Amino acid sequence: MRLLSLFLAIALLHGVSMPAAAQRRAEQFYYPGRFNWSMLRNYPEAARLFNAFDYAHAVLSERLYTEPGAPPERLERDEFRYITENLLVRPPRFEIAEEALMPAFAKAGWRAKMMFEWAHTLHRQIYDAYADERIPVGDKAALVERLIDYYLSRDDLAFTEQPKAMALMDDQAFSQVFRRAYPRFNGLIWAYHWLQIGLYEPLVATGDPTAQKAGIQHNLARFWAMLADPPAAMPSVMPMASAVAPLFAARHPRAAIIFDNLHMMHDIISDVLLSEQVPGADKLRVIDAQLDEFRRGDRNVMTLEDWRQMGHHMGGVERMGGAATALLGPPRAGPDTGGHGGHRPP
Repeated sequence: MRLLSLFLAIALLHGVSMPAAAQRRAEQFYYPGRFNWSMLRNYPEAARLFNAFDYAHAVLSERLYTEPGAPPERLERDEFRYITENLLVRPPRFEIAEEALMPAFAKAGWRAKMMFEWAHTLHRQIYDAYADERIPVGDKAALVERLIDYYLSRDDLAFTEQPKAMALMDDQAFSQVFRRAYPRFNGLIWAYHWLQIGLYEPLVATGDPTAQKAGIQHNLARFWAMLADPPAAMPSVMPMASAVAPLFAARHPRAAIIFDNLHMMHDIISDVLLSEQVPGADKLRVIDAQLDEFRRGDRNVMTLEDWRQMGHHMGGVERMGGAATALLGPPRAGPDTGGHGGHRPP
């Protein structure tokens, strides 16, 4: 068994062609560089939250897939309370193997899992590039563009860098059922997405580590404030990168669009799994078709100008949680941040 594993590792390293039956997995590791994991080293209070976010996404898909008739309280009350009062307060130190948390959905919806993880890898590497103080400020944007190219080289897993039409998320037969049935948990997911794109703003706005730290702490406080009165203080529409993080979106529009498409797909899968409009036997087929759609940049796309104006079209950026202009004003009132891991529950 060890010899077989060694052969597979060597074969993958050297590009050896193997029978399709032997190619069971499709993971690809980070783009190499000493900048990797700089976000965790320099800003652990933010980076460790991403590991907790992975848990919430995984448990959501698993519950909706394996327990379609479960009462909403399972997620809206029990899981929500555990995540906000325990997991986010003491977030895992390392990334979670999501297939351990969602074994049934990972097996059935393997491509969805892989596309999400590949986009999350891009998320983390961009944070790392901007958080590494050893890289000259003028070199960071070019490095991030190389990371985006590396991500897009996996055309079997990459979300398109063309902005997909919002109708795909909001106007299909199955659309919007999850946010209506689970407003607290949906608000939690949208608060995650606000923070994930909002944290780029202080990193892009300045090359000064002290100012970056202050901006990150500001946006963490705003995130915790969103959880203080769920769902009233949470985003009421999906946060869009061009509105929430305009500096980042202007500098790296391809990445910003990829992340918007990723976040739309999270909503779509939750809707498909919950919707009675999609029979149980068809759910995986519909999800697979949606994944194909979001890999394509030649149809159901909006113009870049329309994408940049989405905050206005969707009722204003305040409905998305507000712009993450972390350096331009005091944070909203949030929880005492003196607890374990830098946070305490709201």
